[in-house]
Amino acid sequence: LLGLTDPVGSRITDNDRFYTVVGVVKDFHFKSLHHEISPVVYIGIPGDRAGFLSVRIQPENIPATLSFIEQKWDEFTGGQPYNYSFLDDDLAAQYDAEQKTKQISGIFSALAVLIGCLGLFGLAAFTAEQRTKEIGIRKVLGASVSNIVVLMVKDFIRLVGFALIIGSPVAYFLMTRWLRNFAYATDVRLDSFLLAGILALGIALFTVSYQAVKAAIAEPIDSLRYE
Repeated sequence: LLGLTDPVGSRITDNDRFYTVVGVVKDFHFKSLHHEISPVVYIGIPGDRAGFLSVRIQPENIPATLSFIEQKWDEFTGGQPYNYSFLDDDLAAQYDAEQKTKQISGIFSALAVLIGCLGLFGLAAFTAEQRTKEIGIRKVLGASVSNIVVLMVKDFIRLVGFALIIGSPVAYFLMTRWLRNFAYATDVRLDSFLLAGILALGIALFTVSYQAVKAAIAEPIDSLRYE
């Protein structure tokens, strides 16, 4: 950005101060991925002007380590306030909004799946009740349990398929719009929608299959005795 072809050893100025470049590091993220990597300069300053220290510690016995650092801090700073934070917490704080969105989305998604399953279960029970005599006649004419189950399930699979066709483009559009908030973002992969579709079909089959099997194994005599 400064236009220096051989920066090491060069002198740069900041108002009335001059600094000598002693090294160059590769670009790295020091802000969240919402922002592009911007220029940063690290300047060595005297110890009496230091604002904070970065300390690498071992993960074992952290409370004792923090207490030791606080003791040394008081010795060298003369009672300046001792405040600390962990780097991983600071990095995670940059994505608080995304974490909250994830939690809220997860809760409402689980509720939507639960409500959908209850609706499917009730619709399957109602359908089985409505088609009781039809199922009995089919069994008398030689239909197997698997034939009856497939007959009842396929209509629900068709409904789930229509829901996927409608919902997938909407989800793709919303996810793409959300990812535009990041300067560095992954692409929305189509296999995610394939996996979601398989999972949705599996949940629907599991929900409906109980009523379908129950209707398929019922004795025809119970549904046809008044005919």
